Amino acid sequence: MLLTEEMKNLVPSAIVQYLDRYIVGQEKAKRAVAVALRNRLRRRKLPEDLAQEIAPKNILMVGPTGVGKTEIARRLADLVNAPFVKVEATKFTEVGYVGRDVESMVRDLVENSMQMVKKRMIAGVQSVAFEHAQERLVDYLLPVRKSSSAAGIPTFLNYLKKEQPEDVPPEESPAVRQSTRERMLNMLKGGKLDEREVEIDVQESTSPVTSFGNGEMGGIGINISEMLGGIMPKKSKKRRMKVKDALRVLQAEEAEKLIDIEAATQEALDKAQQEGIIFIDEIDKIVSRGRGGGPDVSREGVQRDLLPIVEGCSVTTKYGQVKTDHIFFIAAGAFHDAKPSDLVPELQGRLPIRVELTALGKEELRRILVEPQHSLIHQAVALIETEGVELRFTGEAVEEIAAMAERMNLEMENIGARRLHTILEQLLEEISFSAPERAGEAIEIDTSFVVEKLEPLVGNKDLRRYLL
Repeated sequence: MLLTEEMKNLVPSAIVQYLDRYIVGQEKAKRAVAVALRNRLRRRKLPEDLAQEIAPKNILMVGPTGVGKTEIARRLADLVNAPFVKVEATKFTEVGYVGRDVESMVRDLVENSMQMVKKRMIAGVQSVAFEHAQERLVDYLLPVRKSSSAAGIPTFLNYLKKEQPEDVPPEESPAVRQSTRERMLNMLKGGKLDEREVEIDVQESTSPVTSFGNGEMGGIGINISEMLGGIMPKKSKKRRMKVKDALRVLQAEEAEKLIDIEAATQEALDKAQQEGIIFIDEIDKIVSRGRGGGPDVSREGVQRDLLPIVEGCSVTTKYGQVKTDHIFFIAAGAFHDAKPSDLVPELQGRLPIRVELTALGKEELRRILVEPQHSLIHQAVALIETEGVELRFTGEAVEEIAAMAERMNLEMENIGARRLHTILEQLLEEISFSAPERAGEAIEIDTSFVVEKLEPLVGNKDLRRYLL
């Protein structure tokens, strides 16, 4: 697979700089994923026989919740436009038990990959699809009459007579009909028919009832209508809507018809196999706590089920067989009550790179509020600004918010940066409620405002359990 010039320029330092725009701190983790990603790009430059032998350097991230583990993985996938899936290890059960099996994460990845490929292909045929949609819409607006004398059959001719000269012939000979279609098409392109209502046939989306082996039961998730392909015609229903809305619906249908679904499927499978990233969160929750039976056995069973997936095997999906040999796995967990060495030895060997993420202090929390692209403060200001209210945070106020978040994390369960979301919601609740009636005002959030709004909650140990 050829690398684009943009991907060739993704040196580790550039990858870290990109991650710095969204994640504060955690330099070791950023460097580790940057090197791992660069190695994936290096592998694709090698001869095919050698490239097949080089396995991805999967990563185990260890650190408390809310410090950026998931965000690092997600932003990494965005950077290279790779299929990405986040799963929680606790949702899986050992083969033979009711629940999700570990192979479902690979099926989810392939589905994600397929949607990415289809979206790109559909974007490339929009202009042609729009022309086809216009032709179809004209057919709906100007149905064929059985004879010129037929009564009660709706036509668009009467409507055209209001817009065109009086000498339009009443007969619908081929020449007349073609002329009528052309005039109607011009009116459609000119937007003159946008508000007119029309009844069209719309393809019904496949009902989930027609599928078997859904994700929760751990099956393959093959849809019956997809399995039968073109043998069974797609169902459609009549819907009445405005012409401009009908044009949008028909354009989407035409775009689907124009893409090569077989080529899309093959590309999606290749993309999932060579570029896919699976993030397995809470892997520490499936560590066996003892030597007993029951849940401990099931936890260890899930680990052993993960082994062939992470090591490399073939998984059956509704789009075909997928090899997991070169899918990039990033596992993460807090490991409060367990250690990475408590994982089954074989799984430890499949996660060769270990990275420890540190807890967030006051300074990191302050930076998270203001530094990342689309930071929390920036989001809050932008939301209130839509109501015509100018919201300003002083530097001291931001410091105070970070200090309170750190205090809450130390005195209660440490949920990292997630605490900032909760505190900001409590701080701005009254402003958000009254903002529509305060258009034109400028509101400054200073230290006294923060203390006034949050100190009663922070100081009340019973109340803060529920609100902070």
